[in-house]
Amino acid sequence: MVQAYNFLASWQLFPEKCVYESGIVPKSGNYKIESILNGKSLQISINWITVENEAYYAQFSVVPDGSQQPCEYQELADTVTAVIPDTSTLIHTFYKNEAQVLSVQHRILSNGFLELVYEGITTNGAAFVNKEVYHKQMSVLPYASSVGSVVIQPTKQGMIKHKALTAMEEQTNMQLEQIKQQIELLARQAQEIRKRRELSLMIYDAQINFKPQIRQVYYLYEKKDGNYLLSLVAPKEWAGSGPFKQFLASVQLLTDHTWVEVA
Repeated sequence: MVQAYNFLASWQLFPEKCVYESGIVPKSGNYKIESILNGKSLQISINWITVENEAYYAQFSVVPDGSQQPCEYQELADTVTAVIPDTSTLIHTFYKNEAQVLSVQHRILSNGFLELVYEGITTNGAAFVNKEVYHKQMSVLPYASSVGSVVIQPTKQGMIKHKALTAMEEQTNMQLEQIKQQIELLARQAQEIRKRRELSLMIYDAQINFKPQIRQVYYLYEKKDGNYLLSLVAPKEWAGSGPFKQFLASVQLLTDHTWVEVA
């Protein structure tokens, strides 16, 4: 099946490049084309999520020899044909009661994208044309595609995947939020440690005429010569402005021998 080679890939939907006149509108999608049965058939796997966050999944296989084959989705069609007229075109045609109800033309564009054009008839008898554009994926994503014109109901497999992914997203978002809060807490703790370290270095460089006691409040002053002094005397206890250049902070010695500013 040499002519099918260009189509064999997993294709990721470009929602912003799509136009829908009818059917389900996806917000993300994956359209996978594989060769099976020793290259005799093509298997199409379609996964997508709608704008309402509903998960859909469909899979069918066709022999691209132009013959009519049973359609695996009887609610859509009785039979389907597939043909590859050239290396850049693949056409699926769906029939219901021997009448054509949908044609899906796959075309490889000059930029390497895959364009799907759906021409069909709605249940009300109105004609419609939907267009989708995909880019080739390097790897297969587990979710999303389209086929906005094909009326396929949510499958059990699709809903299970959707519920699992929703639960996974909720759990990972919760875990990421917890980690974020832990990081913010660690950042605040690191900032407090840096402040205590800077204050402690200042105090241990100051003049201290007594042995400080744990949890006792002391008073740090800058002297007129620019040096520091740790004192037992509070600013309000000095007569006037006191014999110092300025009062810096009320401080307390902690059990780890660092100092912290207190109100």
